[in-house]
Amino acid sequence: MEESSARASGREGPGAGLEELGTPPEPAEASPPRGDTPETELPLEEWRFPHFDFGAPPRPVWGARQEFTHRAQNFLRGCKWAPDGSCVLTCSDDNVLRIFDLPARPAPCPGLPLPELAPALRLPEGDSIYDFTWFPLMDSNQPHSCLVASSSRDNPVHLWDAFDGTLRGSFRAYTHLEELVAPHSLAFTPDGSQLLGGFDGALRIFPTERPGRHCQHWQLHRGGQGQRGLIGCLAVSPSQSLVAAGSYGRSLALYPLQGGGALAFWPRLPASPTHLRFSPDGNLLYAGGRKEVGRVWTRSLSPWPRPQDTHIRCWDLRRPERPLLAMERKVTTNQRLTFDLDPSGRFLLAGDTEGFLSLWDTLSPPGPGDPPLLPPTFRFRALHDCLNGTSLHPGLPLLATASGQRLFPTPWAEDSDSDGQEGAEQQRPPLGGDNRLQLWWWGPGSWPEDTWSGESGAGDSEGPLPEHT
Repeated sequence: MEESSARASGREGPGAGLEELGTPPEPAEASPPRGDTPETELPLEEWRFPHFDFGAPPRPVWGARQEFTHRAQNFLRGCKWAPDGSCVLTCSDDNVLRIFDLPARPAPCPGLPLPELAPALRLPEGDSIYDFTWFPLMDSNQPHSCLVASSSRDNPVHLWDAFDGTLRGSFRAYTHLEELVAPHSLAFTPDGSQLLGGFDGALRIFPTERPGRHCQHWQLHRGGQGQRGLIGCLAVSPSQSLVAAGSYGRSLALYPLQGGGALAFWPRLPASPTHLRFSPDGNLLYAGGRKEVGRVWTRSLSPWPRPQDTHIRCWDLRRPERPLLAMERKVTTNQRLTFDLDPSGRFLLAGDTEGFLSLWDTLSPPGPGDPPLLPPTFRFRALHDCLNGTSLHPGLPLLATASGQRLFPTPWAEDSDSDGQEGAEQQRPPLGGDNRLQLWWWGPGSWPEDTWSGESGAGDSEGPLPEHT
């Protein structure tokens, strides 16, 4: 296996940067999530939330771009902060998972570029990576809990050690013909005791303490009934024993972890869901889809393009009959574009294929429509390429974004005239795309000036947009 760790030689592990950053600022007053708060829970003001400053654009403070330039079109495919916030995990098209430690707070150096982040760990997979996730109880002070699970085509599910890159275990699933098959989505239960995988019309549950081929097999589609298609995204409720499963067959269902049929089933969504997220109280479920390519047939047997609908939709599980609200974003590729909620569950953040970041206040009243359309409270252009991953730090006002997409040669790439070559060069998109991991500071207080020297215009803000655009 490729040389994969700088940690084995003198590094302190994933939590090295937290001590130098110091304690997070005092929490801001946050409104409670939708719905009633159980009396057994602590009042929301007693929880410590990061003090985000969502009234102004975030400032780029660190980034990793050179790491992804050693291979052509090595675009990123998402990023996720560790549960303890000590490091961030990325996935890229070269089939390598990379772990970047949270850096120390840089000294103000106006006019100088900020240093480039280097990965502390590389975890190479054998084929295209379908999904990856952190162990939910990961704590840098307990090295045995620092685990990463990943799924790649025609390979077992691997459980990696986030300190030294060793393989801690494998979970194998087989078809009825004894052929190895990999899940297209992964999710741990909140206590970390089980690992769920999404397959073609099925779910499998592996016990985390016992790697191997032993698992529970749930068939979701039988006799023309149930959920069909590849289960491309999973989410486990933080407060109830429920799992949400999204299928590329444009359906969404809610199942009890104890087994049994679907408790709720949405069979005909406007777009195939590629990312799911529960609110912190478990009452709301968010689903974001991808571009749908297809045609519908009218009564005159003439095909018409299927209307595009890539809204992020929200359901209140106490009344799941119809969506509670919808949030519009632009998705023009089949990539999985993730979104994230702040720790209070009030604000939702998502990127789009044009490089814009949008922020919604889910407690604001939505506008008209079916479902009601919630306009963004803030929107700005972060990069000039697709933002396929957004992840908010659990304890600091830091945002991590992953960017890039697969690019295809343009028709004018080889047919430009020599006389108009200079003008054609100015109209071409940037070669190779803007593939990078970018960290943004989105909090108050003094912080280094914007000295990031990215050539693609990181942080070209359009400012707050009071109305939806």
